Amino acid sequence: MERLMARLRRQSFVLLVAIAIAVIAAVAGMNGWGVLALLLVMTIVVLSSAQPIEPKPIAKERPVVEEEPASRSLLPEVSATLSALDIPVMVLAGDASVLFQNKAAEKAFGEVVIGAHISARLRSPGILDMLRETIATNAPNQIEHSERLPSERVYIVRSAPVELVVHSGHAERLYVLSFRDISEVRRIDRMRSDFVANASHELRTPLASLRGFIETIQGPAKNDLKAQERFLGIMFDQTTRMSRLVDDLLSLSRLELKSHIAPDEKVDLVPLLGHVRDALLPLARDVGVEMVLHLPEGKAEVLGDRDELVQVFENLMENACKYGQEGKLVEVFLKNDAGTPVEVTVVDKGPGIPAEHVPRLTERFYRVSIEDSRSKKGTGLGLAIVKHILTRHRARLIVKSEVGKGTSFTVRF
Repeated sequence: MERLMARLRRQSFVLLVAIAIAVIAAVAGMNGWGVLALLLVMTIVVLSSAQPIEPKPIAKERPVVEEEPASRSLLPEVSATLSALDIPVMVLAGDASVLFQNKAAEKAFGEVVIGAHISARLRSPGILDMLRETIATNAPNQIEHSERLPSERVYIVRSAPVELVVHSGHAERLYVLSFRDISEVRRIDRMRSDFVANASHELRTPLASLRGFIETIQGPAKNDLKAQERFLGIMFDQTTRMSRLVDDLLSLSRLELKSHIAPDEKVDLVPLLGHVRDALLPLARDVGVEMVLHLPEGKAEVLGDRDELVQVFENLMENACKYGQEGKLVEVFLKNDAGTPVEVTVVDKGPGIPAEHVPRLTERFYRVSIEDSRSKKGTGLGLAIVKHILTRHRARLIVKSEVGKGTSFTVRF
């Protein structure tokens, strides 16, 4: 368009010059050839002297590049640093949306959708209130938080602001949410107090018996060999009972320390149950009980620790033989149907358990009948051990009992 306008201006200029020359020639009395020659010369001069007007180049607009937020540009560096930590850590934006979580946080709380609000995963009012206060005041805070599922965990949760600066100098304030696991410390403290209370109670009776027998042997029965032999037999039983009690307490403490770590090896329950039955056959014969296994064809695999599962089913089947010996029969059913959880049920035909006792069977040192339990050399810790093993295996123990008809213990994986 600009080129066209320039050409029109030059043509108009030449036309005006030609008209002016024609007027001058007419006034001077020049003939037609003279006028034509003068007009031609002037046109050439004008055209050669006229400078063409070049259009200005159109400046190209530079694309507008939006500066990347500091949080996104630094996320690779943040993830590379925080991923190496073995404690759960999350990085949040000013609106409490999750920008990053490390592997430890994914393992502890599950994967969070990046960009989602923190409340989509953590619904604790205490944590959310603490985080809101940190964002509002820009000051660090911390609280104690407990998780009950899949196992009980206790954390010191800390929120703190952090400034991230990119190369351009732009800064953005983000917030780091960290979780320090103090479950082991709390569990050890509780275990220590429980051990002192329960162990002192359970050990008091056999220790008093041992002291009395020793004093009797040293005094009135000093020369009575028959009395000494009888007393020594009772003393041996009492020391054996104390030894079993200590072993069970140590086993329980070890299980509690690793209850949050789920086992990941495959265990076939079919040969395992057969092994447990074979190991308990002498006991079953002594109490006059027949043990019958009902096993499916093929394998029945679960994720677990083989030794711990042997301990579970030994405990359940031994209890069924001891406390259900009146029914003369103990049956073990293994259910492994497609699409349903694997279940192992131990059923006895004994006297059953009153309904008010069933919910408390897995408590430490809880007994339906103290005298009956002690006469059968029980410590009161067997089902507590079973419960802790199954908690670690993410399995459930279901107890059903009817007085006069027997009891069933079902392990559902």
